[in-house]
Amino acid sequence: KQIMVNVLQKGVPEGIALNVNFPAYSKQHPIKGIKICRQALSKWQEVFEERKDPHGRRYFWMSGQFENEDKGEDTDEVALANHYISIVPCSYDMTAHHSISRLNKDFMNSGQ
Repeated sequence: KQIMVNVLQKGVPEGIALNVNFPAYSKQHPIKGIKICRQALSKWQEVFEERKDPHGRRYFWMSGQFENEDKGEDTDEVALANHYISIVPCSYDMTAHHSISRLNKDFMNSGQ
């Protein structure tokens, strides 16, 4: 509730979405609070298993394993592991702006 009240009262910066994750809750591990953090550098290692439905039609079941490759203490994964709600501000624009100039030069000089 506190998160929504804050967002409704104060808003979020333009072009930003909030990725909010809640840790598993139990009486032994109550939620400690909220952490604003960065997204951990991680990946989902997919595994596709071929199966058949009751009519004999083939389909693929996706499963896999989450692999956290980030050792930083300021990540959403660390916050969740320590029983905090994690909030990661995400931008819609995923362009690597710092690379545009160099790539323009590289491609312009390649004769293409």
